[in-house]
Amino acid sequence: MALLSDLVNLDLSSITDKIIAEYIWIGGSGMDLRSKARTLSGPVSDPSELPKWNYDGSSTGQAPGEDSEVIIYPQAIFKDPFRRGNHILVMCDAYTPAGEPIPTNKRAAAAKIFSNPEVEKEVTWYGIEQEYTLLQKDTNWPLGWPLGGFPGPQGPYYCGIGADKAFGRDIVDAHYKACLYAGVNISGINGEVMPGQWEFQVGPSVGIAAADQIWVARYILERITEIYGVVVSFDPKPIPGDWNGAGAHTNYSTKTMREEGGYEVIKKAIEKLGLRHKEHIAAYGEGNERRLTGRHETADINTFLWGVANRGASIRVGRDTEKEGKGYFEDRRPASNMDPYVVTSMIAETTILSDNKS
Repeated sequence: MALLSDLVNLDLSSITDKIIAEYIWIGGSGMDLRSKARTLSGPVSDPSELPKWNYDGSSTGQAPGEDSEVIIYPQAIFKDPFRRGNHILVMCDAYTPAGEPIPTNKRAAAAKIFSNPEVEKEVTWYGIEQEYTLLQKDTNWPLGWPLGGFPGPQGPYYCGIGADKAFGRDIVDAHYKACLYAGVNISGINGEVMPGQWEFQVGPSVGIAAADQIWVARYILERITEIYGVVVSFDPKPIPGDWNGAGAHTNYSTKTMREEGGYEVIKKAIEKLGLRHKEHIAAYGEGNERRLTGRHETADINTFLWGVANRGASIRVGRDTEKEGKGYFEDRRPASNMDPYVVTSMIAETTILSDNKS
């Protein structure tokens, strides 16, 4: 008798050319990922080869029951690390039957910004540092923490090793390798300051691809934690008190920032970001006021400041960038639950297109 694991790992390639495509989209909360699978007649290499599909938007908080059909458009393809073979993950965005983006579809607006010729010629690079917290499923308490109690103070956990410092490393490593397999440009991982909290980095990736990859990396992480019976939280301040929050620091550069004289371009871009600080904060994630307090390596939510190598600033410029006179900067304001379509496109819009709107 075959074991369940044998059936789950069945290799279909010698039996059929058919593949399984897992369509992924963002649900009504703006953070809940949904997916369902369909069979295709053979391997696919480009989203344009894939059929559109639909789902019941009344069950995801995105449409009324009397007119519930939402159409999903395939936008990006990744290899499926769970089914492997020629099977794929498909990142989609959502539209009405008339072809209008539904309100929770933030990708469509981002695509317009990234397709602007002024933005395209700047070849925007993003490196996003996605922090998250692993929670025990039945208690919603961080992994490795005593039930109803607290571990020792922060200090030994950041990039720490050992059973009393690093909780959930197998999940983190499985996620790292699964993202590499899928084709996500994941560039590293590390344990964070609060025990049970981790980070992965995606990038440098160009334009909207950075946001697609963050969403698919989040999807893969949710699937892996599902297997392990652990919950992943993207709450920006999962534990009140003297514990670090969780952010999604966004590193950014344009072509002119990376060229000679780029440091002056960087300073002008930071000035523009300061002028729109409130607008950016409003779009940078829910509950961010609990994280951006001026403590725990953050700037106060109501204050905009930048500095070189200053982790308590809104915008941090690296020492190497200052020394070389070109490079990139880090926007430290986005929360861990930010929408990367919104954040990446808004940074590009403010730093490249804002002059065109004056």
